[in-house]
Amino acid sequence: MALFGFVWWIASLGPPPLGKDLQFSATVLDRDGRLLRAYATTDGRWRLPARAADVDPRFFDVLFAYEDKRFRSHRGVDPLALMRAVQQLVSSGRIRSGGSTLTMQVARLLEPRTSRSLAAKLRQMVRAIELERALPKDEILTLYLELAPYGGNIEGIRAASLAYFGKEPRHLTLGQAALLVALPQSPELRRPDRWPEAARIARDRVLDRFATTGKVPADEIARAKAEPVPTARRPMPLMAPHAADRAILETPAVREIRLTIDADLQKNLEELARERAQNLAQTLGPDISLAILVVDNATGEVLARVGSPAYFDERHAGQVDMTQALRSPGSTLKPFIYGLGFEDGFIHPQTLIDDRPERYGGYAPRDFNFIFQGTVTVAQALQQSLNMPAIAVLDRVGTSRLTARFAQAGATLVLPEGQAPGLAVGLGGVGTKLSDLVMLYAGLARLGTVLPRRERLDAPASQPRRLLAAVPAWYVSNVLLGSPPPENGVAGKIAFKTGTSYGYRDAWSVGFDGKHTIGVWVGRPDGAPVPGLIGRDAAAPILFDAFARLGPPAALPRPPAGVLMTSNAKLPPPLRRFRPAALAGGISKSSPHILFPPNGALLDLTTTDGKPDPVPVKIAGGVAPLMIFVNGVPDVPRERGSAFFTPAGPGFSRVTVIDGTGATDSVVVRTADGASADALVRTFHGDTR
Repeated sequence: MALFGFVWWIASLGPPPLGKDLQFSATVLDRDGRLLRAYATTDGRWRLPARAADVDPRFFDVLFAYEDKRFRSHRGVDPLALMRAVQQLVSSGRIRSGGSTLTMQVARLLEPRTSRSLAAKLRQMVRAIELERALPKDEILTLYLELAPYGGNIEGIRAASLAYFGKEPRHLTLGQAALLVALPQSPELRRPDRWPEAARIARDRVLDRFATTGKVPADEIARAKAEPVPTARRPMPLMAPHAADRAILETPAVREIRLTIDADLQKNLEELARERAQNLAQTLGPDISLAILVVDNATGEVLARVGSPAYFDERHAGQVDMTQALRSPGSTLKPFIYGLGFEDGFIHPQTLIDDRPERYGGYAPRDFNFIFQGTVTVAQALQQSLNMPAIAVLDRVGTSRLTARFAQAGATLVLPEGQAPGLAVGLGGVGTKLSDLVMLYAGLARLGTVLPRRERLDAPASQPRRLLAAVPAWYVSNVLLGSPPPENGVAGKIAFKTGTSYGYRDAWSVGFDGKHTIGVWVGRPDGAPVPGLIGRDAAAPILFDAFARLGPPAALPRPPAGVLMTSNAKLPPPLRRFRPAALAGGISKSSPHILFPPNGALLDLTTTDGKPDPVPVKIAGGVAPLMIFVNGVPDVPRERGSAFFTPAGPGFSRVTVIDGTGATDSVVVRTADGASADALVRTFHGDTR
């Protein structure tokens, strides 16, 4: 009956807990699996997943020597250890060792006991045997590594190593490994942050036991005992906190998320942000803040995101991610204005353009320093960030077309409520994000194609989007490469642009080389004005410091086919001097007009020997000589009448004609092979046969 009662009691315990429903801290890792940030569990505990491969091997040597010599051979209960415990109890009259194996300790951690009794010990033994039958040894050891208590709300060796030593357990010293073996036996009475002397005594006792194994020499044991015991807990890792918060918010059910961020670069740039914020506070006031974003040009992956210099700084709204905040971009949109002008074919980097006062209805922009430069080249106008030439080109390009191109590339532009885009957009009269600016500038480095930002390694790759044609994008990049750098920069290495918003609220600098694009924002998170805040002085030096931490700059792409490298005197006559929209715009009897193909036409693309056949262009009006541009690339001069253009292949093409007076006309057409064109037409008309 006693045997029957014992069997019934075991059955009443139910199935053994195997740790399948354990709750772990959510963790965010970098691209190489290094911990960026961890979050406490819902009950406030730090419990991080751990594997034996993540722990220094000497920890297990010390652990087995002190806790369970025969862990690999017993079946959950070690009879020899139990006999030793009973003998010590009889000889001394008190419990000197409990005879528990690591498996029994895991059973106790999975089913916490309410009291110390013979029944509780017997239950542990039964559960240990059941665990050994259900799980392999390595999984049981993993459960111990994840559940062992280390004082307060710290559970598991990984959380303990980070809290007490500030490093992962794979890098433990012998003394640190011994301390982490000693703490779980009495975690509250041996907490180093409260009872460092008790922790030291327990650690040295573990080292003395390990010394008897003869696996290490006596001098190494002595050095381990000489190691200081930590007297305070360290904060858990907190790198890329804004990116981590965003990832957790998007997928709260996922407990481990891997980002594209590089932990080393992130750490370097966070240090740079803190240093620069402190320096800027001395000249711009204590409320100044900044943000830095780095992307890989080839993949669109975010390699570093610094949303603020100090995450927990309430005065500077540290938990607000300023890489995602809507701010006025200042002059940072000017490169794209000129890019569309290059694409339309009415300007070239060496085209002469006037920097002089001009009024556009009720809008009268002025240059930043209120000094006008007179006649300059387009390249000089962009490098010096002159306002009047940029607005003149934008007036001819069309503000709606500029904003539509940004939207096509995936960038966010926010206008004041109820307002349509006006010329002020070119000088920052619109809201955008640092993250979108960096994406657009990376598109220049990619010769006109934009890749959406990618910040999670498990996110699917996105298709590139068109921003500019290759030749105009290269023109812009080459011009920006010639911009004079700040004092800490080297000329001709980084293509960059600065910007300052109206009222000195935002300072910007965005730049790129052949591999990376970096954006920097400086200002106050609350949007208040900061007298003296200028992009070139505040943001550009940080940009070049950030590039310096990436290593030697990579060369920009080589010039694509169609680039025209020449002086102003050798340009075709229509390109030698810019003609404002008031003089060049509009269709009249004397202005050129493309009769064929019509705007928006779908053309059948035919090929000969694998090369696209020329497409006829019918032009009426205009003053000779006529120039035809396809996506910003000039064709040979034409006389009035019929001409041809050769599309690069299937897709969209912008065909522009410009006459000797600078007057233009432009159409956008789409070319496709016969089958594709027929399918597009049928789909358009609702025929899905």
